[in-house]
Amino acid sequence: MLTRSLIALCCFAAPVLADPPDIVGVEISGSRVSVTLAHPDTGWDHYADGWRIETEDGTVVGTQELLHPHVEEQPFTRSLTVNDLPDEPLFIRAKCSVDGWSDTRVILRR
Repeated sequence: MLTRSLIALCCFAAPVLADPPDIVGVEISGSRVSVTLAHPDTGWDHYADGWRIETEDGTVVGTQELLHPHVEEQPFTRSLTVNDLPDEPLFIRAKCSVDGWSDTRVILRR
């Protein structure tokens, strides 16, 4: 009986992971970077809340915070202006309010 209780407790204590934000488009025009994300936002409790530009070694060049859910607007695009983008490979990484920064990143093609 104790074993069943421990198994049940472990199952309920496991973190709930949802799909990370999906980067479905990236455009660059001069110093303006536009990123299109898709994420199954459910409201204030779970939504895509940002994306960032980073170098190959993970140095953050710029961050776009998303301050509210986009439940009815999927996918959605937001832009960020970054002066003096480094002349090296750059990547986009997205974040959600529950799971944090995604392990997946997309190259920013110029």
